[in-house]
Parts: sequence; structure tokens; C-alpha cells
Amino acid sequence: MSDTPQITDSHCHLDFPDFEGQLDQIVGNAAEAGVTRMVTICTRLRNEPTIRAIAEAHAPIFYAAGTHPMSAADEPMATVDELVALSRHPKFVGIGETGLDYHYTADSAKVQKESLRVHIEAAQRTGLPLIIHARAADDDMARILAEEHRNARYSCVMHCFSSSAELARAALDLGFYLSMSGITAFPKSQELRDIFAAAPVDRVLVETDAPYLAPPPFRGKRNEPAYTAYTARKGAEVFGMDYVDFAAQTQANFDRLFTKAATYEAAA
Repeated sequence: MSDTPQITDSHCHLDFPDFEGQLDQIVGNAAEAGVTRMVTICTRLRNEPTIRAIAEAHAPIFYAAGTHPMSAADEPMATVDELVALSRHPKFVGIGETGLDYHYTADSAKVQKESLRVHIEAAQRTGLPLIIHARAADDDMARILAEEHRNARYSCVMHCFSSSAELARAALDLGFYLSMSGITAFPKSQELRDIFAAAPVDRVLVETDAPYLAPPPFRGKRNEPAYTAYTARKGAEVFGMDYVDFAAQTQANFDRLFTKAATYEAAA
């Protein structure tokens, strides 16, 4: 295992029922694949204690919390103070996921935008990276991210990026990061691979979004953090790099963005 390049699954959902009673095995599988860290994401703040407990129980797991845009209309509106308070936990490393999703939930666009701005302010106040979900809302997303960045700088990752080249450029121009999911490895995703290929390699992360979006050869099955390695290998192809070098680059990128996780590991 020591010869396996280390990578980080920057976005997964280990509290989902798909992993119930299996987390020790999931963490073990990840370690065998070289996935030595993972960030599990809370999408409804009422579930934060569960996600926090998972991170506390497993050394390689960090966590983030926010209100997913598709849940924004059904959940109490998060407050900046609430998110700032949660961020004080030593393994809490990001704000979100938040964002805009007009594909399924366009009817709640107004509340989604309000929730997004709350999360951005929390990122500005804590210095932790914002974790963005964007679907079918490119214009509003680019506008709000830029407006708020002019108000006060913050860092951000466009999680599971599969939007337009225009949104990719808008995010990169703000100094943000793009995260590759298993979608990047799907055979019909050449346009998405081209978008990543045009991005600076020092602004790219890898993730699973497990249990969703398993890359080939597991497509259609439950995804898990170990499978980050398959997406990362496709990422190495996209950038014309050796896997060892691409893995090291994504580790450096993660450490630069998720500084709290990097510092925690260094201090452990």
C-alpha cells in the first residue's frame, strides 16, 4: 500500500443508508486504493451530528455541512452564525454543499439564492472553502459568485463539475477549483474532459460524490471513496500526466484549498 499514490476523495456522503454498518470496510477499501482522506458532506443541517460522529470515529474522514439547494425550500434557512459555530469543530473543513439547482427545483430559485448567499458569507467569515453544487443555473451561479467575491474574497470548489465551459471559466477566473467526479470518466463525457483539459491542473480536485456516479467499470453500481482512483486515472489521461504525478498534484491542490484538513493531518 505504501507504493500506491495517495489521493483524497474531496466529496462523498458516508451518512447515506448505502453505507450503513459498513464504514470500517469502506475506509479499508479506500486505503487499499490509496484514498487516504475523504470529506463527507452534510446536506441538511439537522443531520450534522450524525456526520460529525462519522468524522470523529474515523481518522481519515473530515466533514463539511450546509443546506443542499434541492432541499433549501424544505429545510429551515441556515444562518451565518449557525454555520460559523459548526465550523469550530477541528474536523469541519468546508461550507456546503450549497448552490443552485434549476433542473429539478427551479420553483425554489428564490430561496436557493438566499441560502447560497448565507453560505457564501459563512465562507467569507470562516476562511473555509465553499462547496458548490450547480445544475442548470449557470448564469445566476456565475453572477452571484462574482458579486459576493467582489464584496469579500473567499475560496470555493465547484463540486462534481459538469456544467458549461463558460461557468468553468468564470469560476477559474475567481481563483476557484473544479472537481472531477466519475462523470468525467463516462465514455460520452468528452466535452467535459475538454473543459477540464483547458483548466489549470493546479486547480483540479477529484471526488466520488458516493454513493452516486460511480466511474467505469462500476457505473450503475454503488459508488464508494475507493473508486476515486478510477476517476483520478482518467484525470491523469486528460492532462497527459503519469498517474503518480497527477495524484500528487491533486493532493497539493486539496491541501491548498482545504487548509484545515491539511493542517489537521500535519498536526496528528
